[in-house]
Amino acid sequence: MNLLVTGGCGFIGSNFIRQRLLEKTSPLARLVNLDALTYAGNPANLADLASDPRYVFVHGDIGDATLVPRLLAEHQIDAIVNFAAESHVDRSIDSPEPFIQTNVVGTLRLLNGTRLYWSKLPEPKKSAFRFLHVSTDEVYGTLSATDPAFTEETPFAPNSPYAASKAASDHLVRSYQHTFKLPTLTTNCSNNYGPYHFPEKLIPLVILNALEGRPLPVYGDGQQIRDWLFVEDHAAAIWLVLQRGRIGETYNIGGLNEKPNIEIVQTICALLDQKSPRPDGRPYAAQITYVADRPGHDRRYAIDCTKLQRELGWVPREDFNTGIAKTVDWYLRHRDWAADITSKKYARERLGVAK
Repeated sequence: MNLLVTGGCGFIGSNFIRQRLLEKTSPLARLVNLDALTYAGNPANLADLASDPRYVFVHGDIGDATLVPRLLAEHQIDAIVNFAAESHVDRSIDSPEPFIQTNVVGTLRLLNGTRLYWSKLPEPKKSAFRFLHVSTDEVYGTLSATDPAFTEETPFAPNSPYAASKAASDHLVRSYQHTFKLPTLTTNCSNNYGPYHFPEKLIPLVILNALEGRPLPVYGDGQQIRDWLFVEDHAAAIWLVLQRGRIGETYNIGGLNEKPNIEIVQTICALLDQKSPRPDGRPYAAQITYVADRPGHDRRYAIDCTKLQRELGWVPREDFNTGIAKTVDWYLRHRDWAADITSKKYARERLGVAK
């Protein structure tokens, strides 16, 4: 397989690429990583794999209507996994337009370039081709404490500019399958966490701020509930859907770990108390600081991934206890990776509260 991954230098994309290149039985002949290297794209995430002869990095934009068709033809691509997106809710509230440009216009142009290439493929390559679009549970809106979890049939009700832009891209993908018969697949995931997570998001932010003696900001009462999915489990699910998913279908991917944000913060503090105690002996939880809630903050997300489990046999390998311990250990071992980002990628005052 010749695979094109867009946004592969980001958090989830880089974990997916690592998993594919390190899998000993992987059928990959070539993996092309197309990434615009905006603020959250970090080539260091894949630096140790850059010499793999199957790996090709291309610095470029999914919205480049000339580049995309050329790459597809040059590398004879058999499948696309589209991770490329602006993804931080707070940033979308501050400035919605980049989210529309990347997530909507960019996805549209990627679909156009893909359709042009795919339409000219000979059989059986045309029938075997796949376009997998990676999306989020935020397109479904918010839930009360007693509502059933989101299913693939839940109506879209996005509540932030980010979620709205992803909902639009999901609709575009669906429309290209329905109208042009482009063989598409869509996945909608819950909150990811794990290695290489960009430091402005909740879990890495709490780990790094704690170690630096900085406040651990928690929005509102901290009772916003999310379903937490270990990124390596997510990557494995995407690969499974790409190989065996039914064309035109959507698959929800969840971690089966619903927890309020304040519990996440407290769990991290307790792990750090054990693994890297404060010099003064005080608990890290003393650094927790409650701040004003984010505008339009969704109260609860929850994913029902029964369809993925029933049809494709997927189950997460990590529960939250094992996954968060692995994550804390990774950040303790990679302080230099995080320090490089926080010093070079964006101003320290941008370190706020994550979704």
